[in-house]
Parts: sequence; C-alpha cells; structure tokens
Amino acid sequence: MFFTSDNCAGVHKDISARLGDLGGFVPAYGTSDLDRAVERKFCEVFEKEVAVFFVATGTAANSLALSSVQRSGGVVFCHTEAHVAKDECGAPDFFSGMRMVPVGGLESRMEIGALKAAVSVFPEDAVQHGRAAAITITQATELGTTYSLSEIEEICDVAHQRRIPVHMDGARFANALVALETTPAEMTWRRGIDMLSFGATKNGCWCAEAIIFFNPEAAADLPFLRKRAGQLFSKSRFIAAQLDAYLDDDLWMRLARHANRMADRLRSELTTVGARVAWPTSTNEVFAFLPKTKVESALARGANFFKWPIPQAVRKHAGEHETLIRLVTSFATTNEHVSELIAALRD
Repeated sequence: MFFTSDNCAGVHKDISARLGDLGGFVPAYGTSDLDRAVERKFCEVFEKEVAVFFVATGTAANSLALSSVQRSGGVVFCHTEAHVAKDECGAPDFFSGMRMVPVGGLESRMEIGALKAAVSVFPEDAVQHGRAAAITITQATELGTTYSLSEIEEICDVAHQRRIPVHMDGARFANALVALETTPAEMTWRRGIDMLSFGATKNGCWCAEAIIFFNPEAAADLPFLRKRAGQLFSKSRFIAAQLDAYLDDDLWMRLARHANRMADRLRSELTTVGARVAWPTSTNEVFAFLPKTKVESALARGANFFKWPIPQAVRKHAGEHETLIRLVTSFATTNEHVSELIAALRD
C-alpha cells in the first residue's frame, strides 16, 4: 500500500535488464555509441533535431536548464506551488543566480492574467527590480492537473513577446502526455516550449533524467554548466541505457498509462469509503478529503500516503473533521494494491 510517491517504486524489469548488458569497455563521459544512439532516439521522439543532456535528478535538470538562460538580475516566473520554488532547497536559485517569482492560479496552473501582470512588473530597464529571464511550468503539475495545449501556447506567447524562453518541468511528463492523448512534439516545441526537463525516474527508471533543448544552438553553455555542477557522469552509458530501454517500443507511454489507470480506479473507489475527491485530476496523483479517523486508522493498518497541506483555494471546502491526503500511483501499482488501500480506508 505504497501511495506516498512514485519515487518509492522500483525499476521496471526491462530497464533493469538493459543495465545488466553493459559489460566491456566503451568511451566515457557521454561519447559512447549508446549515448549517441539515445540522443538520436530523442530526436525521433520529438520529431526534430534536439540537444540532449543526461543528468541524475530532476532538481539537477531544472537547475541547469534555468542556469543556461541566466541573466544578471534575472527572475524566473513559476506557479506558487511549483517544485522549483518549494521543493528543491533553492537549487534553481543557487545554480542560476536568479530569483523564482511565484504566480498564482487554481489547481497549480498559472493563471494567464496573473502571469501577464507579474511579467509587467519587470520591464527591461527596471534596475531596482531586476528583469524577466524565463517562465517555467510544471507538466503534470504538483496537484496532479495538466496544462491544456492551448494554455501552454498562451503562456509561451506571453514569454516570447518579451523574448524570454519557457522551460517545462516534466518530472511526470509521460503521465501528462497520455492524459492529454497528445504527442511529445505537440505538448512542447510546437506550443512554444524552449527547454524540457524530461523525467523518467518516477516512471520506471533507476536514476535517469534528461535536459532537452528544442533549439540546439541555445544549449552552448550546458556542457560546461553540467560539468561544473558534477552532473557529467564518466559512465554515462548507464543513464543512456536506462533511457534507451525506457523509450524502446513506447515502454514509457505504457508505464504511464498503467499508472494513470490505477489512479482512475482510485478516484472511482474512494467515493465508496466516504472520501471526497478534492479537485479533478487526470494523471497519477489523487487528492481527497477523508474523515480524520479513517486516515489515522488506515495509516495504522500499514497504508502509506501523505497528509497534504490544504491549498488556500479549497480550504473553505474542507470539513472540520477532515484531512486532505495525496495518493500517487506508479507503473508498479497493481489492482491488488488499490483494493488493499480501499479496504484499509473502509474498515
């Protein structure tokens, strides 16, 4: 009954098997044939020539991507609840030397009017305030929701009118992709996204993330930034191998679809145990209000999930004796796991 995070799941067997095939001697530091082959595979996935840089963590991917567009006095606009602002210990600020400026919006999506207002506070000649450097969005969001394709395009239009790039934090990129039933190209560069933190660890890899630049010329500084940050692995073929297996035969999409289906079942069955879904989600995160007694009883029975801070926008909907919980499914979640959790919440 592990529903705290998809980080708690292990490694998919096909990815694990690929790691076991890497004997012998090959060139190091990202220069092997396998590294190059996976870079080409990303170009196929995104239907264009892209620059690809392997790193170990999502925090590294976000921090280095934003570092690549650093401006003196620069600010980066993100949602108030964005991972880069709340859950990365200031790493994006530290590596980029820029400030994260929070922008409001319901269900963890930046509201376009609020974004325009925030950007307008930082004109190019405002030395005291600083200047706009980038916008970053999270897809899927921290609250399990997704930006629609039109919302992504609208945000990118705001950014490009100011000649600043847009970064997408895709820690759960695959889950958002299958939820929207679209393609990698349609959800990114065709909407105007300039850089992507491509997450794979949450969806079946051991330790594999990638920074994708949709304009390879914009990635000129990234090799140096990655090396200086300690993210250039000598045996990078072990990251490449994970991503090779992950992308092979659409494994990554199949794993995300499974995780989302398990979340769909949770959303459906939670209503049978006195729970109220807090807001609509379409990916592998489910948020629900439950009676506090049921929550404590389920935890005592061995269920694993997080009690979650109630966002300001839904506080008025929370009952005095209710707790908000977050449940996250993964590629390794089974129907039996869901049934066990529902039984623990019912008793």
